[in-house]
Amino acid sequence: MMRSVIEAEAPAPVPAQRLPLYRSLYAQVIAAILFGGLLGHFSPDVGVALKPLGDAFIALVKMIIAPVIFITVASGIAGMSSLKALRSVAFKAFGYFIVVSSFALVVGMVVANVVQPGAGMGIDPTTLDPGAVASYASKAHEQTIVGFLMNIIPTTFMSALTGGDILPVLFVAILFGISISLVGAPAAPVVTLLESASEVFFRLVGVLMKAAPLGAFGAFAFTIGKYGIDVIANLAKLVATFYLTSALFVLLVLGAIARLNGFSILRLISYLRAELLLVLGTSSSESALPNLMKKLETAGCGKAVVGLVVPTGYSFNLDGTNIYMTLAALFIAQATGVDLSIGEQLLLLLVAALSSKGAAGVTGAGFITLAATLAVTPSVPVAGMTLILGIDRFMSECRALTNFIGNAVATIVVSRWEGALDRQALETALNSPAGIAPPEQQ
Repeated sequence: MMRSVIEAEAPAPVPAQRLPLYRSLYAQVIAAILFGGLLGHFSPDVGVALKPLGDAFIALVKMIIAPVIFITVASGIAGMSSLKALRSVAFKAFGYFIVVSSFALVVGMVVANVVQPGAGMGIDPTTLDPGAVASYASKAHEQTIVGFLMNIIPTTFMSALTGGDILPVLFVAILFGISISLVGAPAAPVVTLLESASEVFFRLVGVLMKAAPLGAFGAFAFTIGKYGIDVIANLAKLVATFYLTSALFVLLVLGAIARLNGFSILRLISYLRAELLLVLGTSSSESALPNLMKKLETAGCGKAVVGLVVPTGYSFNLDGTNIYMTLAALFIAQATGVDLSIGEQLLLLLVAALSSKGAAGVTGAGFITLAATLAVTPSVPVAGMTLILGIDRFMSECRALTNFIGNAVATIVVSRWEGALDRQALETALNSPAGIAPPEQQ
């Protein structure tokens, strides 16, 4: 059943307890990133050697993403009043994704034309080594629309939960939830089981999050140790342009969307600050996916809407990746002296809109989709990607952060459109002071 606004006579929630600063995940991850960065800078070899810490933490989180999505989506759909409500959520979510993510592509293109971060570099394309990006290009060639759609259908029901991809899990979860809804009362024990399993898995998420500072420490130490801060200085204009454009997109575009739907983007960012720092430290938005789903439910978003919009958004609502793709593509064109006409830029925009769909919110996905885009627009040399290969890790962090915030905004907006947003819970969550732990973390 869709969540409705809490009635006035409902009992007031029990105030959450204030956690000591040293026990706050937010403070722990900040400290881990700082120490990791310092270690990577002053002892690069040690920082690089700590890469397994970050990889292990991401692997731990990815281990539980599939069951969390399956349980949340299946139980949420089972609790819907009708399948018509499911169609409504899906149509509104995809409508939002198409409009906002396409606008992000346009923003990246406009900024690239105005700022022109690659102008004057005078790079000869024949001097570039295509072998440096060969692996990304080969993966990009494997991405076709038909292949992407076929990969959504898993080989077996269970393989969806073990394959590591989000969309097959979402696919079987939707089918399973619809089946439960159609069976009706006889399936009530299954719904009860899913709800109990949900409690167990989200408790497991809380346990695994204890290792988040360690994972962020290892991942950030590796990033600084491997690539060094000096790499950013060589392409400072592009990095600064991308970060500033993403920040303005979040504050102005997503901020305006948030304001029109009755909440503050800054308060939402503050509410998700611990998860955002985790994304920054690990350079992967998937590392905070389970916590994002739980926090959005706590903030009053309907369970079914959260279950559908968040996982789908991780593949179809990648605002940061879209800004990066058009900005980076035009940077490469400018740096290599390729003068693209308006028609060629529009073709690039169209190709980018298609190739960006299906990219997972993990490290390197943006680079692969950029390769796919350039492969279809031969005017810009794919080998030009070597110019930004060294800084892609730093760009990946900004992509992941922007994608993460964009999906949080999308979920709240679609919940409001569906009448599945508890306004009182949202206000309570977004206005909670720093250091207050939500009930599930105490």
